[in-house]
Amino acid sequence: MIDSGNLKEGYLTAMAASLMRSTTYSKSCAIGLLCLLAMVATHALAQQPASDEMPPERGTVTVEDVEVVDAIDVADDLDSHDADSPIDTANERSTMPVDDSHLPATASTAPEQEQVDSQLDAPPVADSADVAAFRQAIDRTEAQGAYAETLSEQLLGLGLALQQQDRHDEAIEVFKRGVHVARINNGLYAGEQVPLLQSEIVSHIATENYLEADERQAYLYRVQQRSMTLGEERTMALMQQARWQRQAYDMGLGEQSFARLLNMWDLYRLAVTDISEREGDSSPKLLKPLAGMLQSQYLIAGFSQQTSDGGLSTNDLTARQDQSRFFAYQRESYKRGQAVIRAMYDIEQFNNGDDPVTAAESLTLLGDWMLWHGVRERALASYAEAFTELAALDDAQFHIDRLFGQPAPLPDFDGVRPLPPRSSANEADLLLEFGVTPGGRVVDLVRQGEVDEDNSQANRLVRVLRKTRFRPRFEDGEPVATEKLNWAYDTTQW
Repeated sequence: MIDSGNLKEGYLTAMAASLMRSTTYSKSCAIGLLCLLAMVATHALAQQPASDEMPPERGTVTVEDVEVVDAIDVADDLDSHDADSPIDTANERSTMPVDDSHLPATASTAPEQEQVDSQLDAPPVADSADVAAFRQAIDRTEAQGAYAETLSEQLLGLGLALQQQDRHDEAIEVFKRGVHVARINNGLYAGEQVPLLQSEIVSHIATENYLEADERQAYLYRVQQRSMTLGEERTMALMQQARWQRQAYDMGLGEQSFARLLNMWDLYRLAVTDISEREGDSSPKLLKPLAGMLQSQYLIAGFSQQTSDGGLSTNDLTARQDQSRFFAYQRESYKRGQAVIRAMYDIEQFNNGDDPVTAAESLTLLGDWMLWHGVRERALASYAEAFTELAALDDAQFHIDRLFGQPAPLPDFDGVRPLPPRSSANEADLLLEFGVTPGGRVVDLVRQGEVDEDNSQANRLVRVLRKTRFRPRFEDGEPVATEKLNWAYDTTQW
């Protein structure tokens, strides 16, 4: 299920950081945004120089035979065994289906508003002290002219104050007016629009108008593309845009969801390039975008032709060409994922020294990637290397048990885990018993206790669990069968 609260909080955090670094807007706007973030955390939402190459805008696909990370020189640095092709198990891989029942039946996708009336409608509720203060400041500024230089900043402050009262529809109109003023004063792609657009997107998400949020996100990206130079702020913008592509993919926005995954990959790749050009190929800051690249490859590899968006049922020639390029790209996913994991391993080793625990975790991650693709023998070899790394440690058994003591559903990686968090048995409405073979297959899956056949969430989870590949439990360095695992879930929390 898509958690709109999490979407909003992520946006607020990124915006606050951006505003605090900005010299264009006052720090008071950022402080107001941080106050709004604190409020959201306590209750639910109301019902390019140097590297100007940028990935395509939303809705377009460009698939190139690029290396995984050009700046790190790891893309095809694989041994001769990499000629082995993984078993094609795409249709057996699965993640939890997206529950889109909370999405609006229809949503406006109207184009960007160029003109907004300067007079705002009367608010339905009483103004807070902050709202009233910003309105007074705006009135004084407008006496100097309808497009005074400081007006955009004041409109941003007013919009944030309205958000704190959950008056999102009004806030959206205020932010749009601020964008219009910024464009009049400073040009079509003026950087002053960025915090206004980010704030507007927060309100669209709060009102569950995801399609409009997506449209504004696309425009935000065009502004960032033309207004930001190489630096940390640009890197953060690229990563935020990549996260939005993932969220839009999960929500099923747009007709060609696979394009989201390609854009997600390209944006994280460019973030890696930005960081490596500034800080070198071994900077620990590379680990976050590399993790995003690995998430992308898991999603690309697991993308099935039977997706609910009907991605292959178009007669549009360009769209079909894009689809053909995507599936050609998908066939390279196994090698690209390996290369990303090796890059992460090298960076960890450079910054942490020859740490056996870190090495074992990276080797386990590599083994998981191989096993998930059905390349079992190579996966077992990678797991064996992990055991070797840990063998000399005084607490070797602790780490072995942590990594291999119980079967683990794959992918065992943040952001792409196939199953939701488990619950305690006394809080659960779904009790499952099953076993896992030495090869990681689920067997003997049964529902225990009272079975509600009409619980669609539970039925979906059972289907997903049945198809999920596991890293098996190991004993004395060898994979073994595990029987009668009992897992409990509270489906009311999804």
